[in-house]
Amino acid sequence: MANSIMYQEDGYVVLETNQEEQLMTESELLTKLETLLTSQSNLPSDITKFTNLSQKAEYVLNNYCEFNVDDDHYLQWYVVRWEK
Repeated sequence: MANSIMYQEDGYVVLETNQEEQLMTESELLTKLETLLTSQSNLPSDITKFTNLSQKAEYVLNNYCEFNVDDDHYLQWYVVRWEK
């Protein structure tokens, strides 16, 4: 039987172009993704099927681990546990 703590998601390590790595909660990362998505005009079709911005951000959070803003800027995130 799998240990449920093994699948616990406490937060995210976020990597961004020319920035120090950051630890973020899910709500902080969702806010960051919403801001990023509002500035993008050419989103992939799997994201544009959602009309609500918060739904788009949640979809990206759950289905991507990297979002390229343009050729020179990226945002990556990885799930982490705060404690063992």
